[in-house]
Amino acid sequence: MDALPLVALVAASAAVAGLARRTPVPAPLLLVVLGLLGSYLPGVPAYTLDAHIVLPLLLPPLLYTAAVDSSYLDLRANIRPVALLSVGYVLFATVAVGWLAYRLVPDLPLTAALVLGAVIAPPDAVTAAAIARRVGLPARVTTILQGESLVNDATAITAYKVALAAAVGEGMSWGAGIGEFLLASVGGVGVGLVLMVPLHWLRTHLREPLLQNTLSLLIPFVAYAAAERVHASGVLAVVVVALYLGHRSWQVDFATRLQEAAVWKMVAFILESAVFALIGLQLPFVLKGLGTYAVAEALWYAVAVFLAVVVVRFLWVYPATYVPRLLSKRIREREPETNWTSPLIVGWAGMRGVVSLAIAFSIPLVASDGEAFPARNLVLFLTFTTVIGTLVVQGLTLPVLVRVLKLPGRDRQAETLAEAQAQSEASTAAEARLEELLTDRRNCLPQPLTDRLRTVLERRRNAVWERLGAANPVTGESADDTYRRLAGEMIEAEREVFVRLRDERRIDDEMMRTLLRRLDLEEAAAYREESDG
Repeated sequence: MDALPLVALVAASAAVAGLARRTPVPAPLLLVVLGLLGSYLPGVPAYTLDAHIVLPLLLPPLLYTAAVDSSYLDLRANIRPVALLSVGYVLFATVAVGWLAYRLVPDLPLTAALVLGAVIAPPDAVTAAAIARRVGLPARVTTILQGESLVNDATAITAYKVALAAAVGEGMSWGAGIGEFLLASVGGVGVGLVLMVPLHWLRTHLREPLLQNTLSLLIPFVAYAAAERVHASGVLAVVVVALYLGHRSWQVDFATRLQEAAVWKMVAFILESAVFALIGLQLPFVLKGLGTYAVAEALWYAVAVFLAVVVVRFLWVYPATYVPRLLSKRIREREPETNWTSPLIVGWAGMRGVVSLAIAFSIPLVASDGEAFPARNLVLFLTFTTVIGTLVVQGLTLPVLVRVLKLPGRDRQAETLAEAQAQSEASTAAEARLEELLTDRRNCLPQPLTDRLRTVLERRRNAVWERLGAANPVTGESADDTYRRLAGEMIEAEREVFVRLRDERRIDDEMMRTLLRRLDLEEAAAYREESDG
């Protein structure tokens, strides 16, 4: 098997994603557009999405990274809107878009139209997270969109299985369909609940960071495979496990957390970049399979289905936002006042992604009676155009819409103040603990080392408060920025000496790496993590 096309895909998509960080265009959109253009360049290999690869191999790690960074407490606080979107909306969109497609396309059976509805019903988890980070949506809107996208794939995949069984002549009844849905949802959550505690126990009892990170990489695949083995939802199992592990990540030692954050950031970057490039690269296969449908006719259907997807989402979002508030006094008292702009953003942020395409590619060529699946190629084409349409049209205009509506973004000043207050309380507790420990003769230290502990603690306490203070009139830096810059210059001077001593053969490479690692840890302590921006 030639690995060069895969290496080329990863390298090219990573380069484009890196380039996108220097432009106002979100990386997913640039990758999709360049994938579309690249699909017809001479020499570009044929990349075909395979549901047997995307669903069990790409979806679990992407879901895991999105879920483990989500806030369990925020999701629990917004469980009602998240559930209404991830379950209610997906089922509503499946039926509504499917029925509209059935009425629009001649000779398209209702069962095949419902398959189409289920395939294009779920907004994409990766796209929602990437766009929300880039445009700076309000915290509650971001939580709702991320929560929806974590769970809706499970609903859509189950709805697809039910509709597909009816379309290929397996005669699934309504009762059997409801049973399938309950098995998938309850079973997926159950598998996640069973796995999360022993997996967390393993993470906290493995003492070798490399083993802990190997386990971390295996967790999403284990959870997904275990759930699918019992015909439950692997998506829900991964999400439940990831939310639990993310909520308790503080119980894992610092070395594991540092390595794990770096490893998963790299994995997510590579997979997300490759996935969006793959979406664009599917254009030749989709057009090639249209067969008896004229391109102009198919494009008309595509525009109509895209508009139906957009309108149907608003038809669900606004009632789902206001009707519960009208019916329940408790909801009105518990939840903040909602104006018309937040539902507008939630409604417009319904970008579809790779899961819809992967499911569409998994539609069988023939039904159980040996006949060709009705309008399979058209369903695949309409799925592709809907994914591209939502990514390009909604994805490109969402940042503009957020700016026009002047939505209140994150209050950086308030966040910094809360961070400073939290750090102050923690430093006070640490100072009390230090004084308590120093009264024990077993903890006797030379005075310079004792002073150093107190200095480091005081530095940590003051660093956040300094970000609230006045900037340096010459450089515009805060005292915290200047401290980090000077610390970096000092460390760089030491680093150059170690390299020079190695080159002069006064120390060997192993000793140099040991000394450089100490400097790396010092530099990591001096520099706070930069925003993903």
